Amino acid sequence: MQDSPTPVAAPAQPASLTVRRLQLDLSQGFDRHWHGGDAFRSQYHNALSMSFPVGEQSFIDSVREGLKRLPETPENAQLRATAVQFIGQEATHRHVHGLYNAHLEQQGLVNRWQHWAGRRIAYGKAHGVHPLHLLAVTAAYEHCTAVFADATLRHADWFAGADPKMQLLWRWHAAEEIEHRAVAFDLYTALGGNHAWRIRWYFYALAVFSLDATCQTVLNLHRDGTLLKPATWWSAARFFWGRHGAVWRCAGPLLRYLRRDFHPDHETHAAPEAQSQALAARWLADNAGSWRAVR
Repeated sequence: MQDSPTPVAAPAQPASLTVRRLQLDLSQGFDRHWHGGDAFRSQYHNALSMSFPVGEQSFIDSVREGLKRLPETPENAQLRATAVQFIGQEATHRHVHGLYNAHLEQQGLVNRWQHWAGRRIAYGKAHGVHPLHLLAVTAAYEHCTAVFADATLRHADWFAGADPKMQLLWRWHAAEEIEHRAVAFDLYTALGGNHAWRIRWYFYALAVFSLDATCQTVLNLHRDGTLLKPATWWSAARFFWGRHGAVWRCAGPLLRYLRRDFHPDHETHAAPEAQSQALAARWLADNAGSWRAVR
């Protein structure tokens, strides 16, 4: 990873972030099929939640390692500050999804994803994978989550009929993922990360995420007793391939990561009000009573 990165027109100063505490009580748990009674959508999102504690920790670790290598110069001061705020947001996500996952265990679900991811992370550390590579993986996953987060806020039907407290949890998480989507990318670029390795690790992240999400969802549905029901498969087909399915909504934004001039904060929508950052800011403002700023 010694060749120079392809220049991107990154913002001169990364946006400042706010670390928030979500005012949400999960102590009473939630229904097994909290997503409007839909087994597939409930268990698919449950699978995603299962990945977050170990995933968010790996993102925190990679950014921390990157910060150790970032020169303490005036031009890097804002990036350093934003990266620390990124760590705070991710730590909060990790905590909330830990509470979420504890209830899934009470429902009889078994989190295999955390172990699959944990073994890969341990393998990378044991074999001395360079911190820039780990940061490239983080940037890749952050782009994927930001794309899904945009769809969560942009399309009301994404969580139509879901338990209100679960809608709140997922949309709060989505808003913050959009807010900090550029941090790992900017840090990777500032440290000399190059386009070729960024793309290689992006394909890796897409493949691993798709496999893990599929396997964990299937395991969840099996434990739930709904894996072989026709309604489950019909829901999955509609969710991904229906007229307003995830594939059609997310494929374009996911592919934009391959552009040499890509930057997470470069929007392609013509109308400013349609931009992801505006969606996140509007949701956070409209739901200001549901969270508290801690720093």
